Amino acid sequence: MVPVKYNARSLIVRKATSTATIVGVALVVFVIASSMMLVSGIKKTLAVGGSPDHAIVLRVGSSDEMNSAIPVADVSKVLAQPTVRRDGDQAGGIGELVTVGALEKIGTDGWSNVQLRGTTEAGMRFRPHLKVVEGVAPRPGTNEVMVGKCVRGRFKGLTIGESFELTKNRPVRVVGIFEDDGSSYESEVWMDSFVLGEASGKQGTVGSVRVQLTSADAFDAFKTAVESDKGLRLGVMREVEFFERQSEGLAVLLGSIGGMIAVFCSIGAMIGAMITMYGSIANRQREIGTLRALGFSRRSILFAFMLEAVLLAGCGGVLGAIASLSMGFVQFSMLNQASWSEVVFRFEPTLRIVGNSIFIAALMGLFGGIFPAVRAARISALTAIRD
Repeated sequence: MVPVKYNARSLIVRKATSTATIVGVALVVFVIASSMMLVSGIKKTLAVGGSPDHAIVLRVGSSDEMNSAIPVADVSKVLAQPTVRRDGDQAGGIGELVTVGALEKIGTDGWSNVQLRGTTEAGMRFRPHLKVVEGVAPRPGTNEVMVGKCVRGRFKGLTIGESFELTKNRPVRVVGIFEDDGSSYESEVWMDSFVLGEASGKQGTVGSVRVQLTSADAFDAFKTAVESDKGLRLGVMREVEFFERQSEGLAVLLGSIGGMIAVFCSIGAMIGAMITMYGSIANRQREIGTLRALGFSRRSILFAFMLEAVLLAGCGGVLGAIASLSMGFVQFSMLNQASWSEVVFRFEPTLRIVGNSIFIAALMGLFGGIFPAVRAARISALTAIRD
């Protein structure tokens, strides 16, 4: 077996070609890791607000809260189910209205949709992780709103003390900023449900009813009771499942685009590693012949050159993975197809993604080095030394 330090020394001696290959693989791994972090960030942002013991009720046939319309009178019927948790005389649930509003973006000449949520004081109690981090919560029945921290300052009027119009001549004023553990709620504007319903022409209805069940196991009983009431015509799903469906389309789209880019870049990196190894073999034929003359077998030569390729790719993989961690500080906004409103996402680095990226780099080195290694193993000792 050829000593490993021989391979390491060979890579160090050939600094230019080694560096070029490492940088090329590092760029590919950076792209691969970043695309996986993006998909992970989308899923986390859209799913972090869900809880196993929470259920969401929508109008039958509706896929999201904006397309759903539930009469306010039916909300009490849903909350009256025995499987709904109660705190004293108060049921653990809330009916909310969701619409979108077009606001002017700061730094561009365009406009974009922002999701508006009409709720009550119970809306904050229903979500214990949600808290006001600046200013105060809006007072019920007033034209006061609070803004998620991710959209604060991204649109005109979404800063404390400023105002914007829900509809013509119907201004509302921002009095608070809130956060919710990085969930999609942080990309919304919250206000009193009556005010939003009056401004949007949806008085007397809500888009969804969220309930906290007595336990996660009570979901089936709750679902059966609500859906079997033909007078309600409502559908029930777990809140976690609802958020997963909201993230599917965007995650698949960006994952597919990132995957295609990663595949083409990977092919380019493997070709680059292959060219590097072929060039190395062409310049090292006498060296290979000497190794064969010293008694090293063809298998040892094959393993040694494949090891060099894997080491090159592995170094590039580690470099690219470390560089990709910087994406954890990046956030960007994108239109969510499910709600047709702008949502701010973050890249979500995880140890699993970093490990998978380095493993993919090693595979690129393995496949990129196998053919040059086979050629090196086939070189005759006498021919190599004579040449």
